Amino acid sequence: MIGIFNDNFPPVLDGVALTAKNYADCLYHKGHEVCVVTPYAPEMPQCPYPIYTYPSMPLLMRKPYRLGVPQIDYGFRRQLASLPFSLVHAHCPFTSGTLALKTARKQHIPMVATFHSKYRQDFERAIPSDYIVDVVINHIVSFYEKAYEVWIPQASVEPTLREYGYKGKVTVVENGNDFVTEPAEIERLRGAMRRELGLAEGETMLLFVGQHIWEKNIRLVIEALSHISNQPFHLYMCGTGYAEDAIAELINSLHLQDKVTMLGVVNDRERLKGIDAAADLFLFPSLYDNAPLVVREAAAMHTPAVMINGSTAAEVITDGFNGFLTSNDALTYAQLVSDLIQHPEKVKKAGDNASRTLARSWDDVTNEVIQRYTDIIARFHRENNGAF
Repeated sequence: MIGIFNDNFPPVLDGVALTAKNYADCLYHKGHEVCVVTPYAPEMPQCPYPIYTYPSMPLLMRKPYRLGVPQIDYGFRRQLASLPFSLVHAHCPFTSGTLALKTARKQHIPMVATFHSKYRQDFERAIPSDYIVDVVINHIVSFYEKAYEVWIPQASVEPTLREYGYKGKVTVVENGNDFVTEPAEIERLRGAMRRELGLAEGETMLLFVGQHIWEKNIRLVIEALSHISNQPFHLYMCGTGYAEDAIAELINSLHLQDKVTMLGVVNDRERLKGIDAAADLFLFPSLYDNAPLVVREAAAMHTPAVMINGSTAAEVITDGFNGFLTSNDALTYAQLVSDLIQHPEKVKKAGDNASRTLARSWDDVTNEVIQRYTDIIARFHRENNGAF
């Protein structure tokens, strides 16, 4: 059995939660025994494989995230210890990662750990002590040092892990994409969603999908659009987060309430696929993200991203070819978006190239992952003289 461990899982919709779910879904559909270990959350999905949950409480300053507390559930810990794992895969270094590591040690099996996020920024915002932040980062590095193999979703993530102090080997294993769709279906979805949203002929649809938190650099987009409010565009924002109300206030203060619509969380993946298809440009200004899944999802629907030059997330973008790069400056950002609104042929060409270069299917990725798992298990077995 393969164990997928993560501190969140749908209905929490972020890139790591969706990655964990897609790993489990694809492994199951390819005939492998798999389970998920994650904190309990209301309205968790029904899945064909087991989901083992442990008690949790909401993180009030980081909705919809939850803090897992497995220590108080003896029954869960006894059940976890009885599962016949051959490998565990941790997608975060905190509660679920600790559980994965303890499980690997007790059962004498390998643990793979994927480094997804820039954790320092989260802790610097929440913790007023640099010393405590350093202690937490050292704990994260220690966790990855204990993994049998460390994976990253794209090469540009490696410097962040090195900056934290990790000195071991890393392996690039890309994330996949469950939005890969035939062109005719994309056109159908695009037309249907644009009609549903009430977009006028010739109106450029801009889109942001992600957590509504300031770390995503959302302020840059709103301020940039205020400089070109006379242009024929409408921005739709999907997601939620602690800054949601403040973002709405900023939109109103810059008199953009008729140009921006906040759609909230879109849990229906088919609906989100339609929204991605309807969009012309995907605005993703984050300096915080490592390898955002949402950029690849938009690319699958032939929607290119506008990203910040030099950001970790933008490594996959070649400016003008499969997306667009600009500086972290509102006026420069506004000028680029304005130019692209006026030159839709540039946008279409980049969207077609984004689909070809960025939208790798989860089915394809999972074939690689299964081979890697198989090799890791065999190598671990040889190195430990068959002692599992």
